[in-house]
Amino acid sequence: MAPLFRSEIPGIPCRRGKVRDVYDLGDRLIIVATDRISAFDWILPTPIPDKGRLLTGMTRFWLDLLGIPNHYLSDDVAAMGPVFAPHVKELRGRAMLVRKTSVFPVECVVRGYLAGSGWKEYRSSGGVCGIALPPGLQECEQLPQPIFTPATKEESGHDINISFEEMAKITGDLAAVALKERSLEAYRRAAEHASARGILIADTKFEWGRLPDGEILLIDEVLTPDSSRFWPRDSYRPGSNPPSFDKQFVRDWLETTGWDKNSPPPELPAGVVAKTREKYVEAFERLTGEEFQD
Repeated sequence: MAPLFRSEIPGIPCRRGKVRDVYDLGDRLIIVATDRISAFDWILPTPIPDKGRLLTGMTRFWLDLLGIPNHYLSDDVAAMGPVFAPHVKELRGRAMLVRKTSVFPVECVVRGYLAGSGWKEYRSSGGVCGIALPPGLQECEQLPQPIFTPATKEESGHDINISFEEMAKITGDLAAVALKERSLEAYRRAAEHASARGILIADTKFEWGRLPDGEILLIDEVLTPDSSRFWPRDSYRPGSNPPSFDKQFVRDWLETTGWDKNSPPPELPAGVVAKTREKYVEAFERLTGEEFQD
């Protein structure tokens, strides 16, 4: 089947993110994970075949494994209504019917290793998001224990790291404590499972929402290569950046093209597309223990 760059369901309000098309049914949503891929805050013109199905499959796996209250209702496209039923072939495996929540406007990031923006902040301040860390840590070194480092949700550009106290001003004290505890527990359980499968979860971000009755639910994608930094355990060495199970081939290739990152990005060559897909498939199969069905 051809890659799905953009879904088109007539008559249903739709909000499009970098990867997902979200259809609003009132008290429920239908989230369609397309095969779009982004890098350096741009949606690239070339999709990665099956990427949306792989991300959705991983999210479903983690929701089942973790057993945390979440927004998922069904992945049966035929049951999503008569407007969606004619699109079963293109949406199967990439669409989820979910409960609509009031989304907490913060990214709930958990870090088990010192990488990315956390490493940059540590080098300048000795800590991350107001959390002091031991001196002398190396890039990508495992932290003494996982830390909760929230960030703002930015419509464009990079999210901004904030302290827990700043987060509490946004969400309220009780919600902030609940989100921190739940995020850390989900990370610990996921990291234990992934390590046994040969993958280190360096960091990840969770999204949470609240129902009208106040119940907090885990929402959106969960522990995928797009929302997490996955490293192969067998090649991990503190002090160096391991290869990751995500867009690394894409980023590396883009850096060689002379693209200025301020104008529309170039098309991806077939080799980069194939290698990127391979890494997503490998992450899916390692984590779930299942063979991905083309």
